[in-house]
Amino acid sequence: MFDVKGANDIKLLTPGPLTTTKRVGELILKDRCSWDDAYKQMTQQIRGDLLQLANVSEEEYTTVLMQGSGSFVVESVLTSAIKPTDTLLIITNGAYGKRMVEMADVLGLSYIELAFDFDEVPRLEVIMSTLEVNERITHVAVVHCETTTGMLNPIHAIGKVVKAQGKSFIVDAMSSFGGVPIDMVDANIDFLVSSANKCIHGVPGFGFIIAKRPSLMACEGVARSLSLDIFSQWKTMEVDGKWRFTSPTHVVAAFYEALGEMQEMGGVRARYLHYNMLNTYLRSEMVRLGFHPYIEEEVQSPIITTFYYPEGSFQFAPFYEAMKEKGFILYPGKLTDVDTFRIGNIGDIVLEDMKRLVNEIECYMNEKVLQK
Repeated sequence: MFDVKGANDIKLLTPGPLTTTKRVGELILKDRCSWDDAYKQMTQQIRGDLLQLANVSEEEYTTVLMQGSGSFVVESVLTSAIKPTDTLLIITNGAYGKRMVEMADVLGLSYIELAFDFDEVPRLEVIMSTLEVNERITHVAVVHCETTTGMLNPIHAIGKVVKAQGKSFIVDAMSSFGGVPIDMVDANIDFLVSSANKCIHGVPGFGFIIAKRPSLMACEGVARSLSLDIFSQWKTMEVDGKWRFTSPTHVVAAFYEALGEMQEMGGVRARYLHYNMLNTYLRSEMVRLGFHPYIEEEVQSPIITTFYYPEGSFQFAPFYEAMKEKGFILYPGKLTDVDTFRIGNIGDIVLEDMKRLVNEIECYMNEKVLQK
């Protein structure tokens, strides 16, 4: 039987859901009414705080909160922003870019996939030539942090190419917003999508879109879905903070607290430096133990790292269970051509946690050598 109480002592070394603070967890215990003025004011405060976190003005940008997981929110943008006469270019180099392709298929969108290898950074010259050859393309979509591998795609450089061609830019910043500096204006981002349970350290239940106002206004009447219509959601929310349909009240309150904790920490830059410190330590120590990263350090995000299996008869399942017993949840690999697993370092994680993890891994590997 699952140990519900014991689960609270586990450190989630994943790209989200992740380990939250006690303060955030306590907010989930209180019930709230979605019609209450105080709750609606909380929603409006969150919307404004997200714009400040993105360092954009309320005159030029706005925020839409949307129920559901990150994938729900990505799909809400695709169904709301891409008209029947539009064509979407989807740049892929991982499973989450591929998921956008699946969404486009289900939605019946006109799209082109520009696929790169999972260990390859999207090449700007190829993106440029694709846009030049296919004049019907109106929108470009890409994942910023591909947690398939941990790669950080160059959205600012891609955004400049997109802008030069006069296209709209959609960025899945699910696992990067709040933890990696993003200049939305410089990157020419029309729609940025992220989730409550990632770098802002909330819990799962809703996501959000930060959009250029003209780009969002162009979504009116476009959506192929009632509940995922971001324009209608925005129009209702804009009045007084009321969500169109039942909102995840506990999750919203927890996110409000998580935003406050982030501001106390020093904002995006401070969180990025903390993540980077943890990730640098992890990569170097894992190499020492015989676990080599899948991608080069130059393109590695500070969010999550993919490691090859070490040489020998290593198996992930018993390794996973051994680490879980010691208080750590790791992440299986998302690649099919090579054997890998992943370790994240976002959430309420400090250097001492990483040092303890490395020590447990070293003990585990030494025991395996002795058993041979």
